[in-house]
Amino acid sequence: MSRVASTARRNLSIYTPDLEPQVYDQHAFLEVVKRLVLARGYARVRVLISEPSRTIREGNRFLAMGRRLTTYIDLRNVHVDHRNNAAAFLIADDRALVYRLQATRWDGMAELNDTAIARKYLSYFDEIWRASEPEPEIRMMRG
Repeated sequence: MSRVASTARRNLSIYTPDLEPQVYDQHAFLEVVKRLVLARGYARVRVLISEPSRTIREGNRFLAMGRRLTTYIDLRNVHVDHRNNAAAFLIADDRALVYRLQATRWDGMAELNDTAIARKYLSYFDEIWRASEPEPEIRMMRG
């Protein structure tokens, strides 16, 4: 994930069940995100969380960073009508992607420079993003 995320110059779009701590609560990944948003005032990170209960219960360092960098990091709960997707993915700009069909498994695909595939999933992400509202409870979670 960190390798694909590090290719982003403008945007990171993340679809995750619960901000998987083994991915998004790791120092290497947090450093990539921090460098992206602090080096580029126009950079944005959008995160859709489909099953936020574990994140609410256990907390996450990514959330703590999101609370500090609210101008750059936007977190939303996936709208209930779209929660049937078991996948997890990260899209860097509109060209790189890590995709796992089942968020509970580690097998998947990574494309570092495939705009057609990245844009396909980015379009799907945008559709869910528009249907999902910012969730104040996410901002209040402990990090």
